Amino acid sequence: MKLSSLVFRRRLRRCLMPAVLLLAGLCVAAASLPTERSAARYGPRAVALYREWNQLLGKLQSVDERQKLAEVNQFFNRRILYREDIDNWGVQDYWATPLEMFGKGAGDCEDFSIGKYISLLVLGVSPDKLRITYVKARIGGPDSAISQAHMVLAYYPTPSAEPLILDSLVTSIEPASQRADLQPVFSFNAQGLWVGSRSSNVSKLTRWRQVMDKMKNEGFTF
Repeated sequence: MKLSSLVFRRRLRRCLMPAVLLLAGLCVAAASLPTERSAARYGPRAVALYREWNQLLGKLQSVDERQKLAEVNQFFNRRILYREDIDNWGVQDYWATPLEMFGKGAGDCEDFSIGKYISLLVLGVSPDKLRITYVKARIGGPDSAISQAHMVLAYYPTPSAEPLILDSLVTSIEPASQRADLQPVFSFNAQGLWVGSRSSNVSKLTRWRQVMDKMKNEGFTF
């Protein structure tokens, strides 16, 4: 049975309310891309994708936010292959910067979500509207009890609005109420990490800080 918008928002709030861990020094006032020279560190594939990305973001500066979401979502879902970390990096869990992902031409759900998040920040979308969200994704049909860890980007048009979900595995952008297969666990952005009741999930904060630091070292500004 599909969750109503109200039920999803209430569930998300219950999940996120227990703790808000602010990330000192990571507040985003504005965002910009590094130079092509930084992309060149990751090889010719990275440079080619960087050029496409940079051109796309330039074209989208003056369009409305819904079009920005659609074009950014389409770029990553079409131009980047989905590949698990163990096959891409030789480790079970690796959070890549957009430039690292471009170098491989592939990434997993975290990498797609981070790339889309950064793109929308560069396009002037307020970070308050964006949260990278860790979910349990039900697989095997509506009656299945099997789920797997997954990550998506949630966009909130207003603070009280139902979020729209940008998913690396789904081409369309759907309201959360249409994604009954997703159970939110925790979410984060460059301003903070909203953690549910599971203390084990706090370890994700370290990886987020690490990838933010890597992006700054590559020349991204926030």
